[in-house]
Parts: sequence; C-alpha cells; structure tokens
Amino acid sequence: MAEPLQWLPDGTPYSPRFEDRYRSEAGGLAQAHQVFFQGCGLPEAWAGQAQWRMLETGFGLGLNFLVTWQAWRADPLRPKILHFVATEAYPVSASDLLQASQAHPPLQALAEQLSQRFEGLLPGVHRLVFESGRVLLSLCIGETRQQLREQNFEADSIFLDGFSPRRNPDMWDAQTLKAVARCARRGTRLATWSVARSVIDGLRQAGFAVSKTAGVAPKRDNLQATFDPHWEPKTTRTPARAAAAAPGRCIVIGAGLAGAACASSLARRGWQVTVLDAHDTPAGGASSLPAGVIAPHVSPDDSVLSRLSRSGLRATWQEVVARLQPDIDWQSSGVLQRRFDTSSQLPPDWPAAGHHWSRLAGAEQAAALHVAEADALPPALWHAAGGWIKPARLVQALLQQASITTRLGVQVSHLQRIRPDVWQARNAAGDCLAEAELVVLAAGVHSAALKASADAAMGIANASGLALQAIRGQVTWGELGETANTGAGHGLAHFPVNGHGSFIPDFNSANGRSWLMGASFDRNSSSADVLPQDRQDNLARLRTLLPGAAKSLGLDAGNTQVRDWAGVRCVSPDRLPLVGPVAPEQLPGLWVCTGLGSRGLTFAVLCAELLTAWLHAEPLPLPNRLAQALRAERIFKKIRPAAHQ
Repeated sequence: MAEPLQWLPDGTPYSPRFEDRYRSEAGGLAQAHQVFFQGCGLPEAWAGQAQWRMLETGFGLGLNFLVTWQAWRADPLRPKILHFVATEAYPVSASDLLQASQAHPPLQALAEQLSQRFEGLLPGVHRLVFESGRVLLSLCIGETRQQLREQNFEADSIFLDGFSPRRNPDMWDAQTLKAVARCARRGTRLATWSVARSVIDGLRQAGFAVSKTAGVAPKRDNLQATFDPHWEPKTTRTPARAAAAAPGRCIVIGAGLAGAACASSLARRGWQVTVLDAHDTPAGGASSLPAGVIAPHVSPDDSVLSRLSRSGLRATWQEVVARLQPDIDWQSSGVLQRRFDTSSQLPPDWPAAGHHWSRLAGAEQAAALHVAEADALPPALWHAAGGWIKPARLVQALLQQASITTRLGVQVSHLQRIRPDVWQARNAAGDCLAEAELVVLAAGVHSAALKASADAAMGIANASGLALQAIRGQVTWGELGETANTGAGHGLAHFPVNGHGSFIPDFNSANGRSWLMGASFDRNSSSADVLPQDRQDNLARLRTLLPGAAKSLGLDAGNTQVRDWAGVRCVSPDRLPLVGPVAPEQLPGLWVCTGLGSRGLTFAVLCAELLTAWLHAEPLPLPNRLAQALRAERIFKKIRPAAHQ
C-alpha cells in the first residue's frame, strides 16, 4: 500500500506518520531551486560533463527531482547523462505525486511522465527512464542507510532531505551521514535545509566541510557542505566503483537481443559501436522467434531470479513502449500462469505494491481458462506486468542509432590483441573485420569459443572458459483465420498463458493473425533444425495447458496447417546471465553479455545497462548484491599466465 498522506486546507501535503509537512510553509519550489539545486553549484558544476550523478535522501513527492530534470532540459551545456538516485522508505501513490505537482504548473508535464512509471515499488532499486535514456532515476525503496549500502557509486551532488531530525531522527543520524559520505568523492557538494547541531556535527565527522548560508524564508539559515576529509578515503576499485571509461570504439559481436541492447546503451554514452553478426539480418538467431512471452518469475522466498525478473521487465517495457508499436509489435495484456503443482507461489507477505507485478488470478482471468478441472488445481497466478513482444522488432529498433554500424553476414573466427589497448575481430582467413578498444561478446554459445581465442592470442594457459550450455528450443505456430475470436466462449484467452509451455493466442505475424505454442527445451543441442517430434510435443503441451484452445484451433480434428521455428539459446552453470569483464587483468577491454537463456526479452536491456554502469562508474540499475550475482567473473577460476610470458 502506498504511503497515505493528508492535504491541509492550504493545499500542503502532510505526513500522518511523521506529523510533518512534505514542503515548507512558503512552498517547496523555492527550496528545491535555491537550497538544493543552486546550493550544489548547479547548473554551472555539470556544464559539459559526460554524466552527472546525484543522490537524494528522501524522494518524497519528487519535487527536487522534477526541478533538476527541468533544469537539465533547459540547459544547453547539460551533461549527456543525468543520474538521479533517491532513497525513499515510504513511497506515496502516483495520484498523490501528481496532485502535489498541481501547485507547480511548469512541472506538471514532467510529473505526469513520472507518475506513469511510479508503480510496483517493492523494496529495492527501480530504474525509471526518461528522455530516451538520458535521464535515469534510480528509486531505492527502503531505509536510507540500508539502501546506500547497495549503491556503490560516487555522487557529484547530494541533496540531504527528509522530514525534520526531530520527527525522523534515523534519516539524519551519524551512521546514515557516514553512509552518505561513502557515496561521495572528494569535492562532492551537499546541500540541505537543516541546520540542526547534530546534522552539522555528523557531516563534519563524516568528512564534510560545512558552512551555513542564507536560508529561504521563513528559515534564516541553510547548510552547504563539500566532501573534503582530512584523511584519504578508502577507494576500493571494485567492479561497481571502477574508474569511468572514456567512450571510444567498441565491437559488439552478436546482433541479437543482448548485442543490440549493449550497442544501444553504449551508443547513448558516446561510443562508436560496430556490431558484427554471421546472419544476414539482425536477430537472425534465437532472437528471430516470431513472438515471445514476458512475465515475472515468482517464488515463495522472492529469490534472486524473481527480483531480477522484475527489474528486467521494467527495463524492457520502458524500451518497448518508447520504440515499438502497441498491438503490432507488443501487447501488455498480462499473462495468466496455470499452476499444476505448488511451485511458483507468491511470498506469504506479498505487499499491495507487488500486485502491479503478480497476484492470484481473479474470476475474470480464471474464466478464460475454459478448463473444467481448473477448480481442482492450485489457484492460477495473474502476471499483470506480462505480455508478448516481437524480439526481432525490438532488436531492429535498438540498433537504429547514428553511432551504431551493423555489419551482417560476417563470421568472427577469433580475436587478436594488436596493441595494449586495441582488439581486432578477424574472420577464418585472418582478415580484420573491425578493431576497437572494447569488445563485448554477445554471440550466445559462440561467445565461449571467442573468449578461448582471446586466451590463446594472449598466451594464457589453463584459462577457464565461459562454460555455456546450448539449449535448443522449438515453437509451433499457425494462423487464426479471419473469423477467429478470443475471449469467453471461443476457447482462446485474450492474453498469453504459461504453465505447461507458453501459449500466445493472438499476435500479428507476416501471415496475419497467428497463435504460438512452445517451447521445447533440449539441453546440449546447438542445432536449429526443426524436428517433427517437437511439433507433436508442443501440441500435446497445448492440449494439457488449454484443452479448449486446442479444440478451437482444430488441432484435435487433425488441423496440421501449422509452422515451426527453432533456435538455440544458452545458459551459464548457475542459470543466470553473464555480464561484465571476463578477465580484466589478463584480457583488458574484453567484456561479455550472454547466458540469458529463455529470458532474453526479460534480461537483455537490464544486462546492457548493468554492463555500461560498470564501465562508466555509474549508479547501478540493481542493488549491488543482485548485480554481483550476474558478474561474469564469478564462474572463472584463477587464470595463470603462460610460462613464457
């Protein structure tokens, strides 16, 4: 449930929990501009920067973010990427956020965009994307100190906000201020309206040089501070806090979902990207699936995979909605998941915010099953954030940037390092296809061989491989016909159904309205050949999943006017994606984004943003512990250089 608030007679929002106003008596706009934004030396400080990283404690009604966003839009010298990271223990509703903006008409259009994404805010990090990926808001839902432990980045500006120290002392105590300082670099400027002695002392103890400045009425004073400790801060150059790379040239090998997402994310940050792929068209491999189902993963313990799937869905849907055509390329119809056992249950304390993602199916969704024995099975789940997407259309859209060059029909055989900072991608004849300072392997199972070729070129003995397992999958699909209908009485739901395979009842294909059922799951198979037995298995799965749909499609009457598609995916040993540098000391500049398995639509955009965040020392789109679960180096043993080196 969203945090309830009250509206005072003068229109000021009020928190019953903290018995305090959300903004000053004189209104929050002047405070946002003068105390926070200008108090951090903005916009002059960010002029001409590649990125600017901001931290706010206490997002509240989003006013400081909206003011910053508006100033970024108006500034011709704005940074290329604006990161705004905000903590919030008690997020308000989207409607209250929008109502609060009515007091500030210049901000209402931006507040409308924010409110449309302000949903499903379970504890953790939620990356909200604006301005075609150039304004990134990372909402960290939970207690500030805990959330800051999961965001290991160096802020350029800090807004220290929240209800008063007297009303909410935990937000301002010494331990929280130390956590804030751990997110600062020497020279980071901080601004706050509070001049409480405990706040001044806590900031000084944490390494800030503090001074009082003239306040915004009715306050006499405000605080400004600069991080300049008398000691040398510990700078552990972890993957999440490495020195930012300067954009240059990049080779991405693979023009599927993973490769296209990486190319797009890097291009937005100024890289000149060359994408190489052996197929004659983008999305020529596993990403050529006619249509794919996308839905959250759920588990009683809200596992790593479950949390990652929600972050991935948010990232994917934001790209899809911005780039593709609804009902033609995608549909956010929701997905019904039938349960034939007790697996995939929701956590017992699933909060109301989780209903945006998944909940028990209601009568309306359950009625679409058209299965007589449904009452004897565990309740179905309704994934409200699910739907279907055409992967190839997303790949094509992601690659449509001026700084991305796509070369198709070229087979990369091996990698060669020609200088300490330059890699070459070469074909079997030894011809150079491209050269760059950075290489991203996003070629599915073939990424393992390319990594091995780099090991050999560098003379690395006993190097660990990527250990990728090929997984072949085949789907079966057919035409609905001009008179086909979905909904009650027709045996076809108007949304996809999961549970025993996945069924998409109605999507637009090159042959008209179509349905799709799949997929087989053949381990250690790298063949994309269509197999007749897999067709029979897919149709048998449909008869189990939705007998009414099978009957409506004429499958029981011997209708064989169906088609098949097969592709090869790959998975890592622990079934999670591999993202990041493969061996930064031995193979600098060689990164990977692969192992997405059957969740390419869920994970590709998220993994690409994680890769670029590590590369550019940006705030992470995930809590640090979840991000480390995807770190490619986790699967490698210690690499021993060859004896002759």
